[in-house]
Amino acid sequence: MIITDLITRERIVCDSEVTSKKRVIEVLSERLATGQADLMARPIFDSLIGRERLGSTGLGHGVALPHGRFSQSQQAIGAFIKLRKGVDFDAIDRQPVDLVFGLLVPDHYTDEHLKILAYLAEMFSDRAFCQQLRDADSNQALYERLSAWQPAKPTPP
Repeated sequence: MIITDLITRERIVCDSEVTSKKRVIEVLSERLATGQADLMARPIFDSLIGRERLGSTGLGHGVALPHGRFSQSQQAIGAFIKLRKGVDFDAIDRQPVDLVFGLLVPDHYTDEHLKILAYLAEMFSDRAFCQQLRDADSNQALYERLSAWQPAKPTPP
């Protein structure tokens, strides 16, 4: 998988000043709709917040992966927000979240949805990589770092 299949420069926000989980999801919804003529922010928000009500998508270590299914989407799309200050996201470790990757997948994505989530979970469990994202100071720098990330090579037995 290549992250640029999901995300564009226009769907990245660096140093957002939002201060609540709900507002983060609203901004993600707006970004996910960016550049997608057939998508509107409000139904995307409803999908993401509906999934969030089932259980927090806060992974811990300051990272959250809000995601949802959407019948009007024909492909998986992503958006990324780096917050200036972490917000309470009901994460498993109770730590504030400052790195948020939103994912929207078509209803018919089943295995693909799980594969993308696994890829993103691996990406955001890389602590050094997350620190590089936190150190980025522009949308462009975030895009470049997200684009350049590679999964760790398995060690031979």
